[in-house]
Amino acid sequence: MAVLLGLLVAAGFGSGDFLGGRASRRAPMVTVLLVAQATAVVGAIVVAVSVGARVSPHDVVFGALAGAANVAGLALLYRGLATGRMGVVAPLAAITGALVPVVWGLGRGERPSLLVWAGVVGAVTAGALIATGPGGGAARAGGGPVLLALGAGAVLGSSLVLFAQTSARSGLWPVLSARAAAVVLVGGALAVLEVAHRRPAFPTGVDRVLALGAGALDVAAMSLLLLAVRRGLLVVVAPVASLSPGFTVVLARLVIGERLGVAQRVGLVLALVGLVLISAG
Repeated sequence: MAVLLGLLVAAGFGSGDFLGGRASRRAPMVTVLLVAQATAVVGAIVVAVSVGARVSPHDVVFGALAGAANVAGLALLYRGLATGRMGVVAPLAAITGALVPVVWGLGRGERPSLLVWAGVVGAVTAGALIATGPGGGAARAGGGPVLLALGAGAVLGSSLVLFAQTSARSGLWPVLSARAAAVVLVGGALAVLEVAHRRPAFPTGVDRVLALGAGALDVAAMSLLLLAVRRGLLVVVAPVASLSPGFTVVLARLVIGERLGVAQRVGLVLALVGLVLISAG
């Protein structure tokens, strides 16, 4: 059951990232985010009220902070996926996001196991390989998307650290406060653009469906992940859930025919191994 739960989390995050990035290639990223996060709020309300909890102001605040960080990370990630190679951006963001909690733990005096350190070395090596283009050289992969991926990973990893500050008795209410905060932030950004007379168009047709799907998958995956944490299944679920970039890369290959160089393929495999080691350690 735990392995299946981990696969569902990985599929949710990876597929949601693909849909959001795909929609952002044609529609403005800010409106794609607003549609996705509004969908996520509806889903979060359903899951929050369906799970018993004793939520405190502390849990709501940290959930909101996590949501603010999460939507900022998703904005960077969607932009990177829209402008660069998904097979490069998704793994780099995942690697960086996995390293942030490790760094946080080190700063608090924690001492990771040798398994974690092996994963860190593998992830850093994988990052160098993935960032090269099919013909070699980071420039071929696109310097901008690479930087966006690194920034997205750093911010998304920080959101997980903030989520970890919520209590187990809060159930899934931190997910709701997170998504509510995300909608407020994205709505504020859209209002600023309106004032500046730069009104972005909302996604229509297929792009709207993609944005709705991205929001639904995101809140479902996050809810499942937090449920796993509450039930003490994180040790088993996290290593499997960390395979989410694999779903993004596979969809990019199957749907849009994106190809990777030999070095990037090796880097992707090494990245997935590194992510599993970091999570398992």
